[in-house]
Amino acid sequence: MTDRPLPRRRDFLRVGLGGALGLALADRFRLALLAQVAAPAVAGGAAVAAAVAKAQSVIHLFLPGGMAQQESFDPKQNAPAEYRGPYRAIDTKVSGLRFSEHFRQLAQVADRLMVVRTMSHGEAAHERGTQNLFTGYRPSPALQYPSFGSVVSHELGPRGALPPYVCIPSQPVIDAGSGYLSSAYGPFSLGSDPVNPNFEVQDLAPPAGLDEARQARRRALLDAVDRDFKAASRADEISAADVFYQRAYALLSSPEAKAAFDLKAEPEALRNEYGHNAAGQRLLLARRLAEAGVRWVTLTYGGWDHHDNIAQGFVGQARELDQALAALIRDLEARGKFDSTLVLVTTEFGRTPKINATAGRDHWPRCFSILMAGGGVKKGGWYGTSNATWTEPEDVALSIEEFAATVYHLVGIDAGKELLAPGNRPIEIVKGGRVVPELLA
Repeated sequence: MTDRPLPRRRDFLRVGLGGALGLALADRFRLALLAQVAAPAVAGGAAVAAAVAKAQSVIHLFLPGGMAQQESFDPKQNAPAEYRGPYRAIDTKVSGLRFSEHFRQLAQVADRLMVVRTMSHGEAAHERGTQNLFTGYRPSPALQYPSFGSVVSHELGPRGALPPYVCIPSQPVIDAGSGYLSSAYGPFSLGSDPVNPNFEVQDLAPPAGLDEARQARRRALLDAVDRDFKAASRADEISAADVFYQRAYALLSSPEAKAAFDLKAEPEALRNEYGHNAAGQRLLLARRLAEAGVRWVTLTYGGWDHHDNIAQGFVGQARELDQALAALIRDLEARGKFDSTLVLVTTEFGRTPKINATAGRDHWPRCFSILMAGGGVKKGGWYGTSNATWTEPEDVALSIEEFAATVYHLVGIDAGKELLAPGNRPIEIVKGGRVVPELLA
């Protein structure tokens, strides 16, 4: 007899499929799926039937920093100069709806958009405002809430080999993660920016020199090892690990899944239409992923925290965003995907009504603008009217809770359903929000 310890299953896994897949991708899935084993997530008996989903996929474009409503989708040509800002207002295809002069292409597709001009909350700090827009909850020191994408991942799961929730180019903030849910429901981050000429998703390709035949032999070895371990181990833990390997192997072995990330498959003319910049190529990749079956795609673009010289800092980003977002709307329509793809353009708050002493604007969460389109949203209009100086809503405000409840309704999730936070504490997906019928088609 020898005192040498028997090999552990994890060592076989690491040598077997871990070597076949590449440890980085393998570990990313393994940690997520194993975390899922001990994480009950649904509180029994509290939920009612969800609505039928209008949106099969969601593209969420987040504009970090706080985009100025005055310089974008709520200009007021007749406001006093110290409020009005540097740009002219232009007409759109919707009577009475005007945009800033740097959004000319979006003005031509405005009859497909819903502009919310009275988004409102009470958080003037970036981190707290961002948590609002990613989770539907005001920040709490006691609990990290899951993001929209993670809740969708938890409730609806993946389609085929692709992850249900993807971030481009990476998870932008902690609030875009799984919160109190298992890390199994966190986003798959690309780790590379599609605007790069040599863009490639990290860990998606097998290690150099590993062909399909060798990968198949290693997987067969893992299956043989598994049979022994399954006979001697608790089935639930083994099954959870197996789910990880199945997902990882499916992603690496599916030509359709890998093709979804291949921007070079798009015609050059279409890539030019979107724009060869971060806004254009990220949105184009988001469209490819949504079309291929990813349920929720989050991407970011630019930096909109213009405390100084807003006229100079805003214009270049605005023009690129205008081109890319208008191209996305036209592209979705041309492919017959507009009505089944929900497009959200959000920012954590707006900017102060008055231009400040350094020709910029500061933080203002009480009244600002976001965009919604497709996926069951009403076309060609606006919700709410800001007052003459953008200080507050003139009529109806849209709260964070109402926004969240409406989004979940569009993807077919009941926002009143309870999930289990640590300590078996039931928490509603959205607390107190209502679905806003005026936003729905």
